[in-house]
Amino acid sequence: MTSAAKPGLCEGRVVIVTGAGRGLGRAHARAYAAEGARVVVNDLGVGPDGSGESGGPAHDVVAEIRAAGGEAVAHGGDIATSEGAASLVRTALDTYGRLDTLVNNAGFLRDRMLVNLDEDDWDAVLRVHLKGHFLPLKHAGAHWRAEAKAGRVPHACVVNTSSGAGLAGSVGQGNYSAAKAGILGLTLVAAAELGGYGVRVNAIAPAARTRMTEQTFADTMAAPGDGAFDAMAPENVSPLVVWLGSAASAEVTGRVFETEAGRITVMEGWRPGPTADKGARRTPAEAGATALELLARAGVPQPVYGAR
Repeated sequence: MTSAAKPGLCEGRVVIVTGAGRGLGRAHARAYAAEGARVVVNDLGVGPDGSGESGGPAHDVVAEIRAAGGEAVAHGGDIATSEGAASLVRTALDTYGRLDTLVNNAGFLRDRMLVNLDEDDWDAVLRVHLKGHFLPLKHAGAHWRAEAKAGRVPHACVVNTSSGAGLAGSVGQGNYSAAKAGILGLTLVAAAELGGYGVRVNAIAPAARTRMTEQTFADTMAAPGDGAFDAMAPENVSPLVVWLGSAASAEVTGRVFETEAGRITVMEGWRPGPTADKGARRTPAEAGATALELLARAGVPQPVYGAR
């Protein structure tokens, strides 16, 4: 999909994108292909709440990429199972002989206030988002470790997908916020553990119009009139994802980027703020007085994302 005179940023790389049948994943897959990557398009084709299955969306994206002159293959396995995640990595290796980048993107919503949130809805959302990041990362990481131990140190990349809900919480999304916050912790651990094998791991917290956001945040996500910049188009997020998945982002690892429209922000996580050390145990009253004194010197906390 790139001209012969100017190789793309990901020319020759093999990229897996999970949840790539629609929305952000589709935009990422197409953007990688446009930069010369060969893409494994994973999608179960489920509904916005995770119900039903259809292989159609993944095959549709593959057809779009091929029609534009790119290379892609569909994978319809459940990446929140060890078998499905392993088969995802095998698809890349069997089809293209290598794996360079993994983009973990798959997910769905089952929003409820905490007191109305069923255990099944909690488990389902944690499963697809958090376990659905862990298992592909585990199997891809095992492959890259084996490559490094065989003397073929890869220039591999992982891009995980968190959310503003994972950074600051979101009212009515306790399951989703917990999963997305967990992905941030997983990203930091994976960056530390896999760095010695030539693997870089970063995360994004995107804001864009998808099936998961266009109803929950309808006013914010509405498409503009003709000719105006579509700030919430998922394609706005993909350039950063492509760069993070390329060799051009060498030395960048363990980072979290918030991205939407034309804005990119490097997020800085928990850092020590005001502190006090008595050098001895406090009484509960003393602890409370100290806490209040420290809070008076601390910065104002970020508002809860999506509060209503």
